[in-house]
Amino acid sequence: MIELLRRLVDRLLRTEADRERRRRLQEEALASIEHFRAADRLRRDEVHDRDALR
Repeated sequence: MIELLRRLVDRLLRTEADRERRRRLQEEALASIEHFRAADRLRRDEVHDRDALR
């Protein structure tokens, strides 16, 4: 029973650590964006036009 509890606690701690790591990575990614304008995005037809970016 104690071993089962130990494994459960270990799993919860790893899950929490992963959640914190992902949150930190997301914050770093968002902080690295210096300038964003939705108007700069490609239109849907431009994205799917394979020759548009060549």
